[in-house]
Amino acid sequence: MSLFITFEGGEGCGKSTQSRMLSRRLKKLAVPSLLIHEPGITALGKKITQLLKWSKDIKISPLAELLLFNVSRVQLVTEVIKPNLEKGVIVLCDRYADSTIAYQGYGRGLDLDKVKATNALGMQGVIPNLSILLDVPAETGFARNKDKKPDRFEKENLSFHKRVREGYLKLAKAEPKHWLVIDATKTKEEIAAIIWQRVSKRLPG
Repeated sequence: MSLFITFEGGEGCGKSTQSRMLSRRLKKLAVPSLLIHEPGITALGKKITQLLKWSKDIKISPLAELLLFNVSRVQLVTEVIKPNLEKGVIVLCDRYADSTIAYQGYGRGLDLDKVKATNALGMQGVIPNLSILLDVPAETGFARNKDKKPDRFEKENLSFHKRVREGYLKLAKAEPKHWLVIDATKTKEEIAAIIWQRVSKRLPG
């Protein structure tokens, strides 16, 4: 049995922490699993990450962002996600296509139908079984990241990140059975327990 679980949310929501905690728990139980993140992991993805997040002298348009994220996604799905799901491995992904809808669609203002159509090419039919949204006010996320060196997206103003959050909440409201929305102002232990309660029901045995 394979599962594809994605972790989503705005900056400072704690999704990377929670994906690592779930990964460790699965490994302790000897459940075959793999933790990955977008847009890195593959050789191509790492180069695209450098461009998208840390380029200083290159101006990247919203449409170019959309395309670059999906170029990376094609490679990730082809090289990593599909082969592992076919082997029965549980794949945990820190960000996936919903991030592109939230950031490039709602955040940047690109046409949502075009974003979704482009995402469909990148995903190649690989849709998460469960998407976990760690919801936190943009102001709280900013405060949590104040001591961290910001990337291109983290440098965006508060209104951008509020639009991103609004986008995520709209996505979750549209497909409540697909999403697990968690108040990310809770402690990391409380959040991990909520996630485990949902995920454990999907595990064999």
